[in-house]
Amino acid sequence: MKKFTKVIAAVLALTFIVTAFAACSGGSKAKVKVIDFNLTTENYAFGVDKAQPELLTSVNEFIAEIKENGKFDEICNKYFGDGTPSPVTSATLDDSKDQLLVATNAAFAPFEYTEGDKFLGIDMEIAALLAEKLGKELVIQNMDFDSVCLSVGQHKSDIAMAGLTINAKREQYVTFSDAYYEASQKLIVPADNTEFDECKSADEIMTILNAKDKAATKIGYQSGTTAEFFVKGDADWGFDGLPAQGVNYKNGSLAVQDLINGNLTYVIIDSAPASFITETINELA
Repeated sequence: MKKFTKVIAAVLALTFIVTAFAACSGGSKAKVKVIDFNLTTENYAFGVDKAQPELLTSVNEFIAEIKENGKFDEICNKYFGDGTPSPVTSATLDDSKDQLLVATNAAFAPFEYTEGDKFLGIDMEIAALLAEKLGKELVIQNMDFDSVCLSVGQHKSDIAMAGLTINAKREQYVTFSDAYYEASQKLIVPADNTEFDECKSADEIMTILNAKDKAATKIGYQSGTTAEFFVKGDADWGFDGLPAQGVNYKNGSLAVQDLINGNLTYVIIDSAPASFITETINELA
C-alpha cells in the first residue's frame, strides 16, 4: 500500500505512536507483522435509523450506483493504491438546516480517521458523496465505537458509517444497508515471532491459539469491534472465544503500540486497519 506515508501524521496524532515508540524502544528496530490469514469472514454495511426507511432505500440505491459506476473502486484506490485521499469537512450541527448526521469512530483508518479538523477514509468519502446525492449538508459526529449504533438507535444520528460488521446485536439499534465491503479479522504479532511461520491455513493458526495458556496470553483489540467478541466468545456472533485475557483499547493503534511495549502477546483487529497500522509503525522503526 502506497498511501501510508500520506496519512502517518493523522495516525500518530491520534495514538501518540512517535512518543511512545521512542520511549519504549530507544531507537531500536522493534516491529510488528500481520499473519496473512483471515480468521473470520464478514461484511461491512451502514447502519440506518430504523425510523427512516426512505433513507435506507436511498442508501442501498447509492451503494449499487457507486459500485456500478466505479466510484467505490476509485475511493478504495486512494487508500489501497496510488490515488490521493480527499479530505472531508463536517458542517456544524444546525437543526434549522437539512443535514445528514453521520455517526462514526474516526480511529479506524483507512475507513475513518482525522487529519487536523478534516475527516479522511473510505467511509468518510462515501458519506460526502451520499450527502451530496441526497442534497443534504454533511455533519460527521465522531464518538467512541461502542456509541455509534446506539446514537443511531436513539435517533441522534441518521446513519452509522464506521466499518460496521453486519450482526444481529447491532440490528437491535439500526437497520443495515446492503453490504459494501468484505472484511476479516487478522492476527498481529511481534516481527520476531515465528510460531505461525509454518501455518498454511487459518485453521492451523486457530489450533495454535486454542492451545494457549489463558493466564499467560493477552490479546488486545478495539473495544466493541468484532475482534472483542472473537476473543471473548459470543454465541450471537458464532464465536467460541480464545483461551486468553482480552484487553480493550479505544483503537487498534494503541493496542499495537502496547504489543510493541511487551504488554500483549497478540493483537486481533480488522484486516485493513491491521495492515495500515503495522505498515505505518514499521516505517517509523
